[in-house]
Amino acid sequence: MCVSLCFLICNLISASIWNIVLISVDRYIAICYPLDYSRKMSLTRVKYCVCLCWFCASSCSFVYSNDVMVQFGKSKSCTGECKFTISYILGTFDLILNFILPVTTIIVLYLRVFVVAVSQARAMRSHITVASFHSATSGTKKSELKAARTLGVLVVVYLMCYCPYYCYSIVQVNITSTSYSSILFILFYSNSCLNPVIYALFYPWFRKAVKVIVTLQILQPGSREAKLL
Repeated sequence: MCVSLCFLICNLISASIWNIVLISVDRYIAICYPLDYSRKMSLTRVKYCVCLCWFCASSCSFVYSNDVMVQFGKSKSCTGECKFTISYILGTFDLILNFILPVTTIIVLYLRVFVVAVSQARAMRSHITVASFHSATSGTKKSELKAARTLGVLVVVYLMCYCPYYCYSIVQVNITSTSYSSILFILFYSNSCLNPVIYALFYPWFRKAVKVIVTLQILQPGSREAKLL
């Protein structure tokens, strides 16, 4: 159970982080290349990307928990304790893979989205177009910008949850030896819980989708035709 818990925690955290990266890539293409969005972000390609994300997260989790499986119980100090520790090399690898690389990718893409959104807003204000076309275009841009703002909130929450843990891990290799390690871990783990809460607050269709899943309506034959928008 302890090994399973360590594997599950690493898997969910890694997948949660890289799902945010996939969302940022989706918003980048939608705003910066709107005419090519339907071609580049096809349903099949999205499915492959999500499956690849979870596969990579599972592979990394297996590497993280391999030491626990090979030398089980070497780090526990009392009977029944489930303690998960990784080496300095794996800690450095985790820092790069699950913090530096995704943060850099998200920030670069988000800055690009912000620049393009500002330029599009200026272009819309400086040109007079047909009223109906302007209304449809502004509605589409408003939806895309709302999605970009939601992504910005996700990134800020992500940094607030992960920065304390990773900043301290650079100074102190064994975080579990500190007196306030539980606070760092709770904050670290809470990010995966806060992401769906943020989406539920911003999007009514997300709340409807969760309701369909929780009430097991998704098992009914006509669940695919459920109106969420």
